[in-house]
Amino acid sequence: MQLQFSFIIPVYNRPDEIQELLQSFEALEDSTGYEIVIVEDGSEKSSKSVVDRFSETLNISYFFKENSGPGDSRNFGMKHAKGNYFIILDSDCILPKQYLNEVKKSLQTDYVDCFGGPDAAHPSFTNLQKAINFSMTSFITTGGIRGRKNSVDKFQPRSFNMGLSKKAFEASNGFGRIHPGEDPDLSIRLWNLGFKTKLIPEAFVYHKRRISWSTFYKQVHKFGLVRPILNSWHPSTKKLTYWFPLLFSLGLLVSVLFLAFQIDWLFKLYLLYFVLAFILALLSASNLVVAILSVAAILVQFLGYGYGFLKSTWAVSVLKKDPETRFPKLFFKQK
Repeated sequence: MQLQFSFIIPVYNRPDEIQELLQSFEALEDSTGYEIVIVEDGSEKSSKSVVDRFSETLNISYFFKENSGPGDSRNFGMKHAKGNYFIILDSDCILPKQYLNEVKKSLQTDYVDCFGGPDAAHPSFTNLQKAINFSMTSFITTGGIRGRKNSVDKFQPRSFNMGLSKKAFEASNGFGRIHPGEDPDLSIRLWNLGFKTKLIPEAFVYHKRRISWSTFYKQVHKFGLVRPILNSWHPSTKKLTYWFPLLFSLGLLVSVLFLAFQIDWLFKLYLLYFVLAFILALLSASNLVVAILSVAAILVQFLGYGYGFLKSTWAVSVLKKDPETRFPKLFFKQK
């Protein structure tokens, strides 16, 4: 099968991000055989003028629709795309020049109907962006689920960097209304339909994550809220590892309480973990400030996710509440 790629990019009030992303398209080593579909999701800050500036150098289409969330916007883009294989990106990503070549090479060697790629920190990123990237991608925090070789048996692609065949899209109806969590939900439904997924480690993107400490906490808190909902929808995918951030957070609180009784062995274990994280971050970034911020980011990530996971587990698994009724902000109303 001759693959014809369509890049699907939803955008919401981020014309500056779209400009950086489209500039990276112009620098791709492979400049043929693909189209770009920009879906403006009801933005107040339009990206149309930015997109128009690239119309002569890139094969690009622009659509504006009412706000209905990223999942529905991706579905909209795939319905209007001309290709038979879709590559979905977030607007805050930048492509390395070899990206499309790596995707083509991998699919030609070992074809799958859905793939995912990792994210990385670009040298131009701020110290905070690099620290959060370390926290979100390091093996000692997420276990490599966002894109490490041989780290997972069945990879769940993330929608900031995800490929999906037209056949798989039509069979699954694409993304659901939950957000975040729409990407692992789609991966699991694809598995149930008999489609295969895989990681392409070389097809990474630079994921900018323009967030502050407060928005990072809100993001990981939502990740924690979503996981028990996905577990209730797809019981066969439950894993003990999903409990780790909550258990880690509770253990940290207990270790601090133990200090009042002059019991310090548990606190020392946590201290050892954070020293290891600091060293790995320092080796990765070669930047002392990034290493310090990485330790803080890990704390924020575990505490935010753990609290969200506890709250959602209590509501969904213990009290048997309807997820959409209890957490309406996690669901978009599709137009």
